[in-house]
Amino acid sequence: MFAKDTGASTSAAPSGGLQLVNATCPGHIAVHADRGGPVYINGKEAKLKKFNENYFEARDEATGTVVSINNNPDGSVGVSYTGKNRANGICQVTAQ
Repeated sequence: MFAKDTGASTSAAPSGGLQLVNATCPGHIAVHADRGGPVYINGKEAKLKKFNENYFEARDEATGTVVSINNNPDGSVGVSYTGKNRANGICQVTAQ
């Protein structure tokens, strides 16, 4: 009787996994992630850890900076960071 809405799935992140994203974080931290990896923090390749299809952490061993990347249900990507001396914040996604 009712038409099934098949367009709802188009806004979801495509099958999970690390997405292509560029972001800038407080403290002059630049993040670039290629689809599927690797992730670069200030131009240096970071150690990538996958927790699930929608959440990843990249660590710059030299500075101790950890960048968290998550795929949101609406298809957008969220990026945040934690640095030395409890520095932390939300990063501005500049390209996706």
